[in-house]
Amino acid sequence: MNRAGFFDKLIRIKELLYQKLFKINDTPQKVALGFGVGVFTGILPGTGPLAALFLALLFKVNRASALIGSILTNTWLSLATFLLAIKIGSAIFGISWQGLRSEWALTINNFAWKDFFSGSILRIVLPVVSGYAIVSLCLGLFSYFITLAILKRRRRDHLPDNLE
Repeated sequence: MNRAGFFDKLIRIKELLYQKLFKINDTPQKVALGFGVGVFTGILPGTGPLAALFLALLFKVNRASALIGSILTNTWLSLATFLLAIKIGSAIFGISWQGLRSEWALTINNFAWKDFFSGSILRIVLPVVSGYAIVSLCLGLFSYFITLAILKRRRRDHLPDNLE
């Protein structure tokens, strides 16, 4: 695929997402909260679209926007926020982030199922998961507020003059 074809495809995807997310017939709060829940589950490792749908049902928010948020952020953003999650998690647990990163790399490179069930892996996993939970929550909230602002502005701008 040439460069122009790639950018054309990205533009079509952006337009499709815009159509799917910002033209959902639901309240701006439910759509934005669904999107925020989706971003949260998309970033948090071990969760994803199914968790986003479950939480959307549980909180009675828009399921379509939760699914879109999760799919947009699933995996790639988890990788992009990995170092930040390690730094936050190590600060919470009072350990060196460089040491935690090294131990994480060793654990991943030399992974064995018997290690997974030992208690020693928890000292590595808990700080990383805690860091991811905070990063996921912050980005989910940020996504909620941005989406809510866009939806409210869009709906305000598209009201007929006699309804204002």
